[in-house]
Amino acid sequence: WHIYVMDADGSNPRQLTSHRLNEKPSWSPDGTQIAFQSYRDGNWEIYVMDADGNNLRRLTNHNAWDGSPSWSPDGTQIAFQSKHDSNSNWHIYVMDADGSNPRQLTRYGHYESPSWSPDGTQIAFQSNRDGNWEIYVLDLQWE
Repeated sequence: WHIYVMDADGSNPRQLTSHRLNEKPSWSPDGTQIAFQSYRDGNWEIYVMDADGNNLRRLTNHNAWDGSPSWSPDGTQIAFQSKHDSNSNWHIYVMDADGSNPRQLTRYGHYESPSWSPDGTQIAFQSNRDGNWEIYVLDLQWE
């Protein structure tokens, strides 16, 4: 899988990635960068590139499955899901946009697909912590 951009009418497709297995692109709020998950190093990690495909940077780098990046509305943070080993559950994390200062937000359950509220005060995600897949919202003002 590769990441492409194209004109709004579907014309002029341009491939941005050169290595296979890239998924779940997320535009930065100002439109200058794209965060995505990639298996290019043999492990799912989160990367950021400029909107033209240049200036690739890896934001996560450990033996965990990191993915589903989601930019905060102000562009200063990225929420993501991470699974630190094959026996653990997925959890929601937030890190600074440069990959520093990762913080785990969820405990005790399985959590996926974070998405910021428009005002940046909450993160919605899906979880099956009660046995059914449902949507939950975490209020960041209490974190």
